[in-house]
Amino acid sequence: MMKQLPLTLRTAHKSDVRTQFAALCFRTDTEKLRVLLVTSRRTRRWILPKGWPMDGKSPAESAAVEAWEEGGVRGKAYDQCLGVFSYDKDIDDDNPLPVIGLVYPIKVKKIASNFPERKERTRKWVGLKKAAALVNSPDLAAIIRSFDPKRLR
Repeated sequence: MMKQLPLTLRTAHKSDVRTQFAALCFRTDTEKLRVLLVTSRRTRRWILPKGWPMDGKSPAESAAVEAWEEGGVRGKAYDQCLGVFSYDKDIDDDNPLPVIGLVYPIKVKKIASNFPERKERTRKWVGLKKAAALVNSPDLAAIIRSFDPKRLR
């Protein structure tokens, strides 16, 4: 598998890209596979940590940064995109921005109680079936339901 190259955003603004990279953070230290959901800041709905592309970082590396900032986890980011989903990002009340989210798996190795957005979000570890039921997007729910860490390269 070819390693993803870092992005170069010198000619674009982050919001022009309209693509975000999401982190499907998982752990297998218990009997069951668990994934991390966090709440969005504004609507408090359950989502995966995600954010805009970052200059000089690959999509998986960008997803790993979001996993740390929004969920307080660090781990191994895989360059393997698990799937794509679409949603409207609430930039302001009148103009939702259509966005495509690409999902990258992150095997969690460390969970911190002190992380950048801890006061703005709630986090929850749940099984795949429950995570799929809690997220708003049917496409994202399908990606979560079909996730199998044994298929990661």
